[in-house]
Amino acid sequence: MELRDIGIFLTLAEELHFGRTAERLHVTPSRVSHAIKKQERRIGAPLFERTSRTVRLTPLGQQLRDDLLPAHQRIQQAVDRAAAEARTGSGTLRAGCTTPWCADLLLRAADVFRGRHAGWTVRVREIQFNDLFGPLHRDELDLQLIEFPVHEAGTAAGPVLFRERRALMVPAGHTLARRESVSLEDLADVPLITLDYKLPKPVADIHFPPRTPMGRPIPRGPSYTFWPEVPALVAAGLGASIVAARAARYHDRPGIAFIPFRDGPTLEYGVLLNADKQAPLVPAFVDLLRELADADGGE
Repeated sequence: MELRDIGIFLTLAEELHFGRTAERLHVTPSRVSHAIKKQERRIGAPLFERTSRTVRLTPLGQQLRDDLLPAHQRIQQAVDRAAAEARTGSGTLRAGCTTPWCADLLLRAADVFRGRHAGWTVRVREIQFNDLFGPLHRDELDLQLIEFPVHEAGTAAGPVLFRERRALMVPAGHTLARRESVSLEDLADVPLITLDYKLPKPVADIHFPPRTPMGRPIPRGPSYTFWPEVPALVAAGLGASIVAARAARYHDRPGIAFIPFRDGPTLEYGVLLNADKQAPLVPAFVDLLRELADADGGE
């Protein structure tokens, strides 16, 4: 079955009218009829039930439509993407992140991306917590890597790229620092350093839970605006912070310890996009990020 005939079949399956199908595809109704008859002869059974008033899919036609539609959409998206790339010979793709491990992934992807798309560069910048979504809203970014979930109007969540175990960053002299692991219940025994920025409740409850799973209140320590403040506050003995486990490789310093959680959810890191506009090569870059993250094992 030729791609053009597949398109005719799927359009007729949507319109259920030979005239409207021909008009949409800029062909004659006889061309539509000929293509459908050819497909039915090849398959050996009717795909549509036709009367003088109605056109309906047969059960076999419904099955064929459901099987063909996802593949046809992927082919069309690939063609559209190639056409978009052809129209944009050069440019700059702008990406943001809040963590150094996300920056590492973006920079690796940028290096590969430049090799695949001559004339294009990728600029990576750090996003501050006190303006977490501003650059995306102001069209200063094309995408950003961020901890999910996100509840922000005007943004669209892309794929989750990897998941990360959580750890508790505590003062080196705290009793929890001598443990091999900690539980969410242990959060009741140490003040939790919080973000000086109001998050939607579902998001805040993940990163800064108010109570343990058994309902014990979790005390609050000082708040911060910029991440470099957090290790200093912890080292000063003012509280603890829930972090990604790999933060130990990036933020370790005297006076603090990182203890992995043995329970609770992982942190998800994914792509966040502007819901209203998208640069031509963003889908290709997102596919590359997913490719590299999958090669890393997804965690």
